[in-house]
Amino acid sequence: MTVNIPLTELHEESRRVFEICNACRYCEGFCAVFQEMVKHRTFSDTRLDHLSNLCHNCTACYHACQYKPPHEFAINLPATLAAIRPLTWQAYAWPRRFAALLDQRGLWVTLVLATLLSLFLMLSFVLLDDSALSHSHLGEGAFYKVIAHSTIVVLAGGSLLWALLAILRSAKNFIPAGPFFSASALRATIADISVLRHLGGGHGEGCNDQDEQFSNARRGFHHAAMYGFALCFAATCTATFYELILGRMSPFPYDSLPVLLGITGGVGLIVGPAGLCYLHLRAYPETKSVFGMDIAFSVLLMLISLSGFALMLFRETQAMGWLLAIHLGIVLVFFITLPYTKMMHAIYRTLALIDFHRTN
Repeated sequence: MTVNIPLTELHEESRRVFEICNACRYCEGFCAVFQEMVKHRTFSDTRLDHLSNLCHNCTACYHACQYKPPHEFAINLPATLAAIRPLTWQAYAWPRRFAALLDQRGLWVTLVLATLLSLFLMLSFVLLDDSALSHSHLGEGAFYKVIAHSTIVVLAGGSLLWALLAILRSAKNFIPAGPFFSASALRATIADISVLRHLGGGHGEGCNDQDEQFSNARRGFHHAAMYGFALCFAATCTATFYELILGRMSPFPYDSLPVLLGITGGVGLIVGPAGLCYLHLRAYPETKSVFGMDIAFSVLLMLISLSGFALMLFRETQAMGWLLAIHLGIVLVFFITLPYTKMMHAIYRTLALIDFHRTN
């Protein structure tokens, strides 16, 4: 099932499926989706959007279902919810007009943007000072001999603030009216996320990545990507502390905390997304949905890590300026497109889990 079907039609199909599932209830104990489902007789569009983001697509219910195709009921809940999910990311996105640019074309739009921005930065460096880009720069503060520290702060800080504003506005659109957050629900949600509990499948043995066999591969790759991202964020925060508080300018020594955190996180951001792309390509075709920004997000994470490693390894050579422009261009595109990538599944899924725990 693809995302070419209008959201209104997908809502109607999911209502039909949930009505049958509510009558059957064979999968009631499988995951939070079914535990939430049994509390409702009817399903509003908003409730269906929350349920689609609550689903972790382990596909256990599909393989257990006695009404899946070729049965006349043709129940395929994972595929239905997987098709709804990316459309909800667009429906609640702010501003909406930007989300429309990054649907099925997301991968190509993202790669073209990253290439153009990197080339623009290179050209800017050459026009300002061609020697800064092509010469080798050594020691502390070498990066800022290519591009001024204030310029990097404005570019990176501005794009990050834009991403945070768009994400917060989108999240606000997704939150239902009335009381929402509670301390107990937040604690339960954090506990779920820390171990990716709902990627354990209906029996806690993992997802059905390809067939009826259980596997924790998807859970492991998600862990690598999630904690890799967290470590890279910690590396950035530590580097900022070093520069603004301690007065030590990058690039830092290889044995420094920012570099060690970045190396560890960078490995996770290569292994995790690469593994998830591999599993996506070989996944059971009846239970997956194709969405451009799914792959684009994983590719961007890998490109950030690969360009970062290249910059670290060749930072004392004449290639440093070129690699810095490429890395910075990819990072800026990552921040600019972040509110419209699969990163939003983490935001909406977190909010859906909070909503689930709040009422359970």
